[in-house]
Amino acid sequence: MFNMSIWTNTNRFAYLLNVPKSVISSQVTRSFGLKLGGFTNFMAALFASLLILNLLGLVPYVFSDTSHLAMTLSLSIPLWMSLIISSAILNPSSTAAGLLPAGAPALLNPFLVLVETVSILVRPITLSIRLAANMSAGHIVLGLISTYLCSAIFIYPKVTLLTLLTVQTFYFMFEIGVSLIQAYIFSLLITLYSDDHAK
Repeated sequence: MFNMSIWTNTNRFAYLLNVPKSVISSQVTRSFGLKLGGFTNFMAALFASLLILNLLGLVPYVFSDTSHLAMTLSLSIPLWMSLIISSAILNPSSTAAGLLPAGAPALLNPFLVLVETVSILVRPITLSIRLAANMSAGHIVLGLISTYLCSAIFIYPKVTLLTLLTVQTFYFMFEIGVSLIQAYIFSLLITLYSDDHAK
């Protein structure tokens, strides 16, 4: 589907399908992830699927998969592990050298290696918590506003009802933007993590 412009003329649907790849490929081409075969298509598919899952969470009575920590951990840990393993196989000396910053004092070397190892090991956890927390917080706020909006129909005056309806509408549009940004940030951080491991 991503390479359908080779066989067909570009129409609106083909352009819409190519947007995730063009967004992500602009990031991947500026990183060392370009050296990993198929990385651009994989990251574009990840971005598109995260975007769809985030937007599906905004539909009433649909469970948001990306606001659940089990889902985000199952996305981030295998991606992070594949980057670590591929870099260790392709260039083990560069991977080991990346644990120690250049020009560090010799006395601090063991401590700096330990700190860098911990920071690398924590990356998939922070990546998944960031996505799950941001999506969950938005859904909680939308739920609270809608609860007040439902009670405002029967209890509060019309001015309050219109104010809550306006706030709900604008916050819903804001959540659509947050869904887009969170999918992009998740994909971008995986791409940036490939910089550390694909040199």
